[in-house]
Amino acid sequence: MCGPPSLPGRILNDAPPANPSPSPALRGHPRTPYTFRMSEDLFAAPSVPAGTYDASSIEVLEGLEPVRRRPGMYIGGTDERALHHLAAEILDNAMDEAVAGHANRIEVTLAAPNRITIVDNGRGMPVDPHPRFPDKSALEVILSMLHSGGKFSGKAYATSGGLHGVGISVVNALSVDTVVEVARDKQLYRQRFSQGQTLGPLEKLGGTPNRRGTSVAFTPDPEIFGEMLFKPARLYKLARSKAYLFAGVEIRWKCDPSLITDDTPAEAVFQFPGGLADHLKEQVGSRECATADFFAGTQEFPESQGRVEWAVAWPLWSDGSFSWYCNTIPTPDGGTHEQGLRQALVRSLRSFADLVGNKKAKDLSPDDVVTGSEVMLSVFIREPQFQSQTKDRLTSPEATALVEKAVRDHFDHFLTDNMERGKALLGYVLERMDDRLRRKQEREVKRKSATTGRKLRLPGKLTDCSADSPEGTELFIVEGDSAGGSAKQARDRKTQAILPIRGKILNVASATSAKILANQEIADLIQALGCGTRKDCDAAHLRYERIIIMTDADVDGAHIATLLMTFFFQEMPDLVRKGHLYLAQPPLYRLTVGSKSLYARDDAHRIEIEKTAFKGKKVEVSRFKGLGEMNPNQLKETTMDSKTRGMLRVTLPQEYEERAGVKDLVDRLMGNNPAHRFAFIQENAARLDEEVIDA
Repeated sequence: MCGPPSLPGRILNDAPPANPSPSPALRGHPRTPYTFRMSEDLFAAPSVPAGTYDASSIEVLEGLEPVRRRPGMYIGGTDERALHHLAAEILDNAMDEAVAGHANRIEVTLAAPNRITIVDNGRGMPVDPHPRFPDKSALEVILSMLHSGGKFSGKAYATSGGLHGVGISVVNALSVDTVVEVARDKQLYRQRFSQGQTLGPLEKLGGTPNRRGTSVAFTPDPEIFGEMLFKPARLYKLARSKAYLFAGVEIRWKCDPSLITDDTPAEAVFQFPGGLADHLKEQVGSRECATADFFAGTQEFPESQGRVEWAVAWPLWSDGSFSWYCNTIPTPDGGTHEQGLRQALVRSLRSFADLVGNKKAKDLSPDDVVTGSEVMLSVFIREPQFQSQTKDRLTSPEATALVEKAVRDHFDHFLTDNMERGKALLGYVLERMDDRLRRKQEREVKRKSATTGRKLRLPGKLTDCSADSPEGTELFIVEGDSAGGSAKQARDRKTQAILPIRGKILNVASATSAKILANQEIADLIQALGCGTRKDCDAAHLRYERIIIMTDADVDGAHIATLLMTFFFQEMPDLVRKGHLYLAQPPLYRLTVGSKSLYARDDAHRIEIEKTAFKGKKVEVSRFKGLGEMNPNQLKETTMDSKTRGMLRVTLPQEYEERAGVKDLVDRLMGNNPAHRFAFIQENAARLDEEVIDA
């Protein structure tokens, strides 16, 4: 039967279907049968004439034309990243020669205005006629044809980064000038190309008895990349990273003097016998880590399937960084080799936890182990599979099991060979697990609150203010119900809220996240402030403009204030950085002469008042044992009224080094190692005035 085929659910005549079945959306509803008519035929000729479409409309792109027409298919675009991908392709070819054991030196030269030359001392590209194309040398085939190269079968390279055979040919297609020189069999050859086209035959330049290898020089085509130029610092970093990835290669860097920047030298030589371990050591620097030793090593895969190298550190204060490589190719999106490493680390730690009797580790996840860590992983495998030509992600399924087994064997020994080191690392990652579970719990509470449309219930002991917005409001954190009672009467009900706490709160610097979560006083404080904790802490969500710690003006009060400041420093650092935290300055003494009373915040202030305002007079001195002893009027006048009070703002230094110093001091004084506190007392005892020691 001639004519177009019927489509499902489509009527090509005037008759309605015999037993129409209503769609789910129409079941249970009356419907009017609809008749499709021939005039509505999808195959009817359009009213607007189409353009000519015949055999002449079919284009055949030959050679490297597809690359120039659609560069994004091969290098991911025409932006700065794609431009530098050209250099990476050529450098990767040179690295393949080094990894295969045929080269030990590579030179990268950046010349003005935008030309790069990469030279290796490997075997040199083949220059003899190609068997399938006798009129072309193998060099010309490699440069001018897609999917040509010596890395498909594994005969020329056991492991390599370029497997699609498009790397150098794509560079050639997208360059306005490409020159390749080959020193092979004691002869020097040269061939020139432009925009993918061969400019002339292979030239034989003469003998070179002491030279071998390949030199590729190219200038990216402005028609493709516009006025975009190579970034010297980016190329310098690329060359340096390649040297870390293979200890057996020396990479020399040269840069035109006109292109030199503060972070890019004119010349440099990179060679790192320690490989990734050297790189990690340089990256971590002097930062304190959870373990004094890095976890680093290398392992050959069985049956000559390749090898893996890794280096991992756990800095105490770090957002973390991850560097994944396959056959020296960066894979920024990770992939199956990353999965193998993550599984090895978490499974080893779970087994170690069982060994030492810690049952919490059953909830440990790979993210708990690697979040905040510095991780470098490099694998060399045969015929790797990538997600795209830009090779951002490794997808070879066998890499997961190979990496996991190799790394886990070493990590098991790393943990058990030094039990104290293993326990320290386990405690560190369990802290991160507690943080993750706490954040999950907080998100669940927020989700349920949003779903039900109800606000979170505030702590019952919070006496809140009546203001509608945080601007101008204050939360006073006071010790006990006695001080809380006076503060409630002394406060400005519109702008001042009161939250009493029971005695000395938990020392968060030496407590686990589980204990912090279980502590009711801290839970009430977190709930009252409403801004989240740690990485989730956001001062924009703070319910009050100022948080004021108001404790007794004695040693116990100072200890409570210290514990609270430690809590804010560790759990809500954003509030401290942005100046929301204050210390109230209540008086310790009341000095009275007749009907006149003045207040002194400490002994030095008392002596000053006695020598000045009350000089030569008999002064009645009363010491406040606590804020609860003050009547509301006294508390308001001395400590809470913004017109008459004094406060200290708690801040952090802006410079990273000084903030790190604060962290070290907090750990030293508030951490769980008493030896650090004792050492601090010994170091600073001479600075203490014996007269101010509270007996």
